Amino acid sequence: MTLETFILSENKYCLRRAVEEDLDALVELLSNDPIRQAENPAASEHRAQFLNAFRAIDADPAQLLVVVLDEADVVVATMQLTVIPGLARFGATRLTVEAVRVDERLRGNGLGSEMMKWAVAEGRRRNVALVQLTSDKAREDAHRFYERLGFTASHVGFKLAL
Repeated sequence: MTLETFILSENKYCLRRAVEEDLDALVELLSNDPIRQAENPAASEHRAQFLNAFRAIDADPAQLLVVVLDEADVVVATMQLTVIPGLARFGATRLTVEAVRVDERLRGNGLGSEMMKWAVAEGRRRNVALVQLTSDKAREDAHRFYERLGFTASHVGFKLAL
């Protein structure tokens, strides 16, 4: 089921919910990221873990993992959306955008912008009060990208690896 169609520079892209058959392409997109590659260069050795994670995401109604396909039905981008109800901000619901990846050959053509505009519209459709994301400190290009889309670097994030 196509959720959205983008036409950029005469090329047509379709955004849809990810299915299990997309897993290898998703792992490849995630693994081609230089920061994640440094952490886990042997992603193919962990396919069972990725499959379990995919199934958990797919089964959770608060999660939406999407892929973007080019005209040849090749997965060229992905992102994960998570709806988080909360008590803070007078019971505001948030939409977290995670793991945004666009095939490096397609960066700069507007596809990432269209994906993020769609994510924001999806947040509005779900009546969320806030769209949030985190970005690694080293991703300076990504920071400029998100700022161009109206996001502000309003918080400092912390993580604890377990």
